[in-house]
Amino acid sequence: MGICWSLLKPRSNEIPISSPSHTHNLPDDQRAYHPFSSKFDPQKPHADGSILGKGYVDLKATYHIGKELGRGQFGITYLCTEKATGLKYACKSISKRKLVTTKEMEDVRREIMLMQHLTGQPNIVEFKGAYEDEISVHLVMELCSGGELFDRITKRGSYSEKEAAKIGRQIVNVVHACHFMGVMHRDLKPENFLMVSQDEEAPLKATDLGLSVFIEQGKSYKEIVGSAYYVAPEVLRKRYGKEIDVWSAGVILYILLSGVPPFWAENERGIFAKILEGSLDLQSPPWPSISPSAKDLISKMLTKNPKKRITADKALEHPWLKEDGEASEQPMDSAVLIRMKQFRAMNKLKRLALKVIAENLEPTEEIKGLRQMFSNMDTDGSGSITYEELKAGLSKLGSRLVESEIQQLMDAADVDKNGTIDYIEFVTATMHRHKLEREENLYRAFQFFDKDDSGFITRDELKHAMTQYGMGDEATIDEVLDDVDTDKDGTINYEEFVTMMRKGTVETREHVEIQLGL
Repeated sequence: MGICWSLLKPRSNEIPISSPSHTHNLPDDQRAYHPFSSKFDPQKPHADGSILGKGYVDLKATYHIGKELGRGQFGITYLCTEKATGLKYACKSISKRKLVTTKEMEDVRREIMLMQHLTGQPNIVEFKGAYEDEISVHLVMELCSGGELFDRITKRGSYSEKEAAKIGRQIVNVVHACHFMGVMHRDLKPENFLMVSQDEEAPLKATDLGLSVFIEQGKSYKEIVGSAYYVAPEVLRKRYGKEIDVWSAGVILYILLSGVPPFWAENERGIFAKILEGSLDLQSPPWPSISPSAKDLISKMLTKNPKKRITADKALEHPWLKEDGEASEQPMDSAVLIRMKQFRAMNKLKRLALKVIAENLEPTEEIKGLRQMFSNMDTDGSGSITYEELKAGLSKLGSRLVESEIQQLMDAADVDKNGTIDYIEFVTATMHRHKLEREENLYRAFQFFDKDDSGFITRDELKHAMTQYGMGDEATIDEVLDDVDTDKDGTINYEEFVTMMRKGTVETREHVEIQLGL
């Protein structure tokens, strides 16, 4: 769950840093761009209009581009294979069309510099090189094919403190490496950690440095960044430093041991209130069965005052976290894994159902008002709102959001992650919740999925409907069924569907409403 305004939406053996050797045998026009070359200026594009400061390169001359691995706000990650060696990598292709502002272009250049700077650290993804053509900027990096951290854990039959400590040590090691190298990560969350391979002993790698910055001595940072459950209290107060990374790592460790976040509420506003309150529960189950040493470390990492919070290097020396330390090998309560799986399951069916409802709403006065509001923002009449149009529209409404907050608000509303907000996404994000969840609307949405009117949504029906929206992979279908099908009969009945729709809130909509003044 990203902060939606990520708000008030994605992330050590010492190896000398050097330019990757694969460029040495390539012609000049096919070499990757290396930010530490003397010709690279991170502050401005080259005179020829390129973002990285060199001429264009045909990526396909060096790599075979394979299947899509993931999709984000600015681009798509593909599997790619180096022709000369047959080695496989991940290629994050960032559409230049979506890099509208100078800041967005600088952010891409900074991300490349950070990846180059941190490559060689054992729990941070290896950087191969950056390429640019007329359409995109391509970042080629180590392929991590073992899946997300929590997915790996929840597939296990059992789990111990010792295994949690092994994972926690790698996460804290990322914080230590970043801070030692003069970098603040700013967006540590489980989704940003991938296993290198399917191997049981595969290491963990931090993969997203998009919000990271080089630390400026004596500077207090104010930009609100991060993701709701993991954000430190001082970030919400807009005055923070590198200590925020230790807090985020502490939140992940808390989830690794209990299955749920330490600061929990049904929506982001509630989560932020709990974080600022800072009351840490280490008494409720399963905490009575967790070792005092583990609880000691977590309380030190989640200390509200950043000046009193344990540092990453000290955390690595803690008796529970260090290798061959005090962490127990006894299996933890299976309820921890169940709770973690439920927390992990972002309920994609719910979000899709809300979009279906929005598409079929009758043209009431409220809908007409939203349509007019959308039209006013969609100044070029394209049928979708770009970042610049959203920024201009919010400005007309008297909003004082800074650029990063507008971008994160954009991320929240852009359900299909294509870089713009279409009319249905706009209505879904802004329509008041009770309108969307009226009985007749819920039944209509259920019928959309239940194509044969059997009274049940089958796996095939679910797959068909979700495939229309680019969400039909087997893992997502399994995730949705596991989360919603409470009687475990392999289908979703109407009662289960309604329970799912009325449980909690869709976090993106509430904060879009707040920021649009609805």
